[in-house]
Amino acid sequence: MASWTVKGLLEAYRKRLVSPREVLEDLAKEIEEREPQLNAFVNLFLDEALERASELEGAEPTLALWGVPVAAKDNIAYAEHETTCASRILLGYKPPYTATALRRLLDAGAILVGKTNMDEFAMGSTGEYSYFGPTSNPLDPTRVTGGSSSGSAAAVGAGLVPLALGSDTGGSIRQPAAWCGVVGLRPTYGRVSRWGLVAFASSLDQIGPITRTVEDAALALSVMAGPDGYDSTLLDEALEGELLAGWESYAPRLGLPKEYLEGVEPEIAEAVEGTAKRLEAEGLEVREVSLPHTKFGVYAYQLIAAAEASANLARYDGVRYGYRHESEDLEEMYVRTRSEGFGPEVKRRVVAGTFVLSAGYHEEFFVKAQKVRRLVAQDFAEAFKEVDLLITPTTSTFPPKKGEGISDPVAVYMMDALTAPSALAGLPALSLPVPGRTFPVGLQVIGPFGADREVLRLARRVEALFS
Repeated sequence: MASWTVKGLLEAYRKRLVSPREVLEDLAKEIEEREPQLNAFVNLFLDEALERASELEGAEPTLALWGVPVAAKDNIAYAEHETTCASRILLGYKPPYTATALRRLLDAGAILVGKTNMDEFAMGSTGEYSYFGPTSNPLDPTRVTGGSSSGSAAAVGAGLVPLALGSDTGGSIRQPAAWCGVVGLRPTYGRVSRWGLVAFASSLDQIGPITRTVEDAALALSVMAGPDGYDSTLLDEALEGELLAGWESYAPRLGLPKEYLEGVEPEIAEAVEGTAKRLEAEGLEVREVSLPHTKFGVYAYQLIAAAEASANLARYDGVRYGYRHESEDLEEMYVRTRSEGFGPEVKRRVVAGTFVLSAGYHEEFFVKAQKVRRLVAQDFAEAFKEVDLLITPTTSTFPPKKGEGISDPVAVYMMDALTAPSALAGLPALSLPVPGRTFPVGLQVIGPFGADREVLRLARRVEALFS
């Protein structure tokens, strides 16, 4: 499996070089060997996957993802299968429906092999805040994967699946993709339905693919995108046609925001600036631009996300589903259920969010954060009057060793500093690996609202520089 991309696997199926069952059997062996060290999955459905692969034997591979093994982050609902958000409080919960994004992959012929590990309720940037334990980086098991889509990035990076779904609230697809050396796409907010995604911060959450190539990410997005009648925030238009058509000659004007290179590790800045020079040598225009409110973005993001998390997670009370502390006293049941069911990071954010929404502090914190959000969005809008797309580092550092950052929650929050601003503005953004001297470097491509196609085309052109 380590050598397969989605495109390569589909081509092999068409040429009858391999069958879905052979692929699934190989994958099962690979997972058995690698999973104890990686801890990328919280639930595996290999028997069901093998059964589905057997059903495809002898059939024509006509669907867009026919026979492709996929994984899904464990905050994405899969009907009648446990969906825990890597939290004790949701152990045993089985949703009665499947999320739109996952359902569309399955309808396109994909085979779900399991649900992936994650920071609890998608709150974290290292992959260590999980009830099921931390995920290991497939490039260096002593390092973290990044988060919160830790298991999805690790599974793709380790070659266990060629495609996995993640969710991105402030960088949770792009950051682990950068640290695991794979491609991670956060679509425009409203491009992919959030129906069936367990809510963290509803004005920020977005489902997207993690893959080994830009081409595979484009294919996954084309399958998932579009209205579904359930998510009222969805964009009306569908993404039609070949998303990468004409990428070889695509020559947008590019901006390199100076604020995104401040405080970045020299090797990362060197790789990003080196990529910009290679694009210039290819005939593309690259100019420096300024996004002056960037430094405030991560703080506004943390306040808004915590406030929305406080509201969204109020539903976990032990009454209707999931973990429950049995008590004859109702108030004690609520308190003990939530105290025992949530991990430390979730409790930190819920308490912070409740505080910033409370009387006397709402205007001081939450409303001000929303004003900063508008300023950040205006910065991007002004920049896109001068250029078509932006290129930046995805992260300012390389992945730390396990345990190094988790003891300092503020340091973990700052890991989202280069991904949160575009999320606040709802913009499409993609991280792809470019060579570094010691470790792959995540290059982030950011586009205007709705410019998913353009982001993918530039990313494919960058990818071609190093292939």
